[in-house]
Formats: sequence, C-alpha cells, structure tokens
Amino acid sequence: MDQNKPTEPSTGDLPPAAASAKPVRLASLRRDPRGWLILLLGLGAPVAFVIAAAGGGIGLWGWQAGLGAIPWILLVALLTLILAIIFIVLDRRKARKTRWPLLGIGIVGTLGFLGFMIPYATAILTLPAIHDITTDLADPPEFTALTLRADNWDNIPGADDSDMRGMNPRQRWATAHQDAYPDIRSVRIDQPVAVVIEKAKRLAEDRGWKIVSVDPASGNLEATDTISLFRFKDDIVIRARSAENGAASIIDMRSVSRVGVHDIGANAKRVRQFLSDLSGTTTAASQ
Repeated sequence: MDQNKPTEPSTGDLPPAAASAKPVRLASLRRDPRGWLILLLGLGAPVAFVIAAAGGGIGLWGWQAGLGAIPWILLVALLTLILAIIFIVLDRRKARKTRWPLLGIGIVGTLGFLGFMIPYATAILTLPAIHDITTDLADPPEFTALTLRADNWDNIPGADDSDMRGMNPRQRWATAHQDAYPDIRSVRIDQPVAVVIEKAKRLAEDRGWKIVSVDPASGNLEATDTISLFRFKDDIVIRARSAENGAASIIDMRSVSRVGVHDIGANAKRVRQFLSDLSGTTTAASQ
C-alpha cells in the first residue's frame, strides 16, 4: 500500500461545523418548509419578471411572449401572499409560533414586487389603449426621416362606444387622447426656431436618445428612445414654428411607440418632461 497516497477524509475526520453543515441545512428545511416555500415564491416572482422582460429585450423570445408571462407572474405573487397569510392564520389558530425569518423575507419580496407593478396596472386600467401622443391633435408633427408604424390607426379603442359611433379610428384616437391628456398642448418659447431645436438636440442627447435627424433651420428633430428591460423603441418628432416675426417659437412634439397597443402612459410622460425641460414651463402656446 502506498503510504504517500492521500486518503479521503471521513466524516469523523472533518471539523464539527463542516460535518454537520449538510444535516443542519436539511434539518432547517424540514423545520420550516412553509418559510422556504414562501421565500422561493416571493423572490422567484420578481426574478421571473426580470428574465421575461430582459429575454424579450435581447431577443431570446418575442416581446409578446415576455409580456404574456407577466400576468402569470403576478398571479403567482398574489397567490404567494395569500398563502403566507393562510400560514400565519393557521399558526395563530393552533397557538403555534410563526417562524418569521424566511417567511418574512418572502412576504417582503412579494409586497415589493406587487408595489412595483401597481403603477403599471393602474395605468392599464385608467388610461386609454393608445400609443401615439402629441401636442397638436389637429395637425400632429409628421415623421420624415423615421416612418410612422403601418398599424398606427389599428385597434384604436371606442369602436363599440355609443359616444364615438360614426367616428373613424383617427377621430376616436383624438377623442380618447383629449380626454386622457388635456394638459399636453403646444408650448411657446421666447427664442428663435434654430436656437430651440439646438437646445432640444442637447436635451435629447442628455436623455440618451438616438438622434436620427435634426434641422435647426427648418425646425425639425427626430429621435428614438429605447426604454425598459424590454428595450421598447419609441419614435419622437419635435417641430418648431416661428412666431412673432422669428423672436419666438411654437413647439409641438409627438411620441409614438413602435409596437404594442397600450403605452401605459410612457409617451405622455416623455412629452410632458421634455417640454417642461425645454421651455421651463408647460404653459400652452399663445400665437
């Protein structure tokens, strides 16, 4: 027998802590299976959301598949919270002490995820399912370098609404837009057109937008913004028209999602924030 050949240590040769690590983990799982269940589900839901969104964003699957998974992930999160409450109630009824560490972390993770999703759910329920937002409903700025999506006027809500009977899709869009976003209007800036467009270009670059076309002389800027883990692309056009013999400008803006029906308010938020930064106010234009 080779006296120099190392031998595998037996359990008895290991330090007490190492020898008992695996049995302790198994014992912990046996002692608190409910806690482990809530922990795994509570943290698994947000992880699954990130995977669904990021996978769609980098092209592992279509954005439709990623979005389609979200209702199921939310359902798991809600069921996790309900299950945790049931476990706590059962412990109280049977006069058992609730094991909080794992259960508590799972509950906090679930509540955090649901809290994160509440604004999106609220937007879906309260805002119209439109994706084209502009300051000028009668004469929206037109894309020239970029292309307006071919299905832009498809699936506009209100076709079955008695108040919109007889309206075409564009008229229904304008009605829904005005009802939901009455504050989004043209703005007036006391600067010449070329100066305003140059400032708009700097602001767009600061936001990380991809500038596609900019023409200070004609008062036009077009850009694309990429948002969220899904990496959705929204196309933007800014139009500046001369007022007061060139001493001032009337600014209009349009932001359109390339895909999807409901933008959950993202385009309106972008228009509000950009025009506020550009002009210092969102006061309506006075020509």
